[in-house]
Amino acid sequence: MPWKEVKPMDEKLLFIADYLRDYETITALCQRYGISRKTGHKWIERYRHDGMNGLSEQSRTPKHSPQLTPYPLQQAILELRTRRRITPGPKKLQCLLAQRFPNALIPSKTTIYNILHRAGLISPQSRRRRVPPSPRPFDPVRDPNTVWTTDFKGQFKLIRGGWCYPLTVMDHHSRYLLACRGLTGTGTGDTRRVFIRLFKEYGLPQRIRSDNGVPFATTATAGLSRLAIWWIRLGILPERITPGRPQENGRHERMHRTLKAAATRPPAATLTAQQRRFDLFRDEYNQQRPHEALQQQTPATWYSPSLRCYPDKLPPLVYPDYYAVRRVQPTGVVYWRGGQLYVSHLLHNEQVGLSEIADGVFEVFFGLLRLGQFDMRHFHQGSVRYWSLHV
Repeated sequence: MPWKEVKPMDEKLLFIADYLRDYETITALCQRYGISRKTGHKWIERYRHDGMNGLSEQSRTPKHSPQLTPYPLQQAILELRTRRRITPGPKKLQCLLAQRFPNALIPSKTTIYNILHRAGLISPQSRRRRVPPSPRPFDPVRDPNTVWTTDFKGQFKLIRGGWCYPLTVMDHHSRYLLACRGLTGTGTGDTRRVFIRLFKEYGLPQRIRSDNGVPFATTATAGLSRLAIWWIRLGILPERITPGRPQENGRHERMHRTLKAAATRPPAATLTAQQRRFDLFRDEYNQQRPHEALQQQTPATWYSPSLRCYPDKLPPLVYPDYYAVRRVQPTGVVYWRGGQLYVSHLLHNEQVGLSEIADGVFEVFFGLLRLGQFDMRHFHQGSVRYWSLHV
């Protein structure tokens, strides 16, 4: 016959029953049950004070913890989380608490997360599988206005009808949000007017990085668009990320995620009302929200306007003396040594520079942008020699 299993509670009851019979000493009783005298006296004291209920398993949580976050700090965490248009996470809340309570012991990010989680203000997110980083094709950025990034944050419908296309422009170094403008479309005209206001207020950057969508790029030579041509005439080099690689503009994409949660859900009734939301978001993002990558400082403290002023009229393009400069014809070609070289119809009446890099091999530039190269020894035979550019 197998032995019966004895549960811990039954073991305590048998111990108390034998103790009450007073057959043997406490020391001998504890030795028979295989427990220490300290444990035996603990069970006896609990039985004397609470009867049989005292033998039940009790919580080991301390009744008073010196590490418990004070109630005012807990309330401040909940207030900072719920009363802001941009909902800060534990890292941002830790910085904001330090500003509000400079002499208090600020809780850790884990403690802040647990307080938010208990209040139902945050939920754990599944970790995404990270893709191995690919080499970036861009030069490093160490100062404001070296690179501005721009994009349209996906269109959405307003409550009273009509669509909103948010155009955003951000300084890559400081994360300063230069513009968040709700437009009715992605046309070149409206986009250019936004950039004119920015150039007049903040000056000119060295480069502008975008994706490959309208109005930043087309299927023309080197992806040129009329907007990109205007930038080049101003001495600004366009940069475009690799198609399907939004991580190459990751800082801008992360800002869009915050913008979407703070200012577009739900959308406003009209475009004017939606723009007021964008303006409030931009002010809080630049002036109030600390950024981890900026040592928990705001973008406004890191940004300063460019020293390159917006000109009253487009300056002429200047090429090195050893370049051969040619004007693009309405058909998109330039005449070259008895033949024709097709460049782009978008560059009608613009000047391009040709630089020989090997015997009969030339590179073609429009301002700072390399359009491609061609080899004079290889041409299409017809009534005239005809060359095409190769990237």
